[in-house]
Amino acid sequence: MSYFVYILQCADSSYYTGCTNNLEKRLKEHNDSKRGAHYTKLRRPVILKYKEKYETLIEGRRREKEIKGWGREKKQRLWI
Repeated sequence: MSYFVYILQCADSSYYTGCTNNLEKRLKEHNDSKRGAHYTKLRRPVILKYKEKYETLIEGRRREKEIKGWGREKKQRLWI
């Protein structure tokens, strides 16, 4: 199974970083479902800006934590 670390841009231009094993389903949840993160529920719609693939959940969570510690500009450098 693969895991994805992803960054979303919210309607208010803020960023949300997460980790999942089903990126398509999770994006739908962030935009349409009650299962989306509380943060993104208040800032819909969200757009996928970046993703990375990992083989283990441990690797994915480690990278998610690292990215969450970054400032806005450093996150943007991943896709600009």
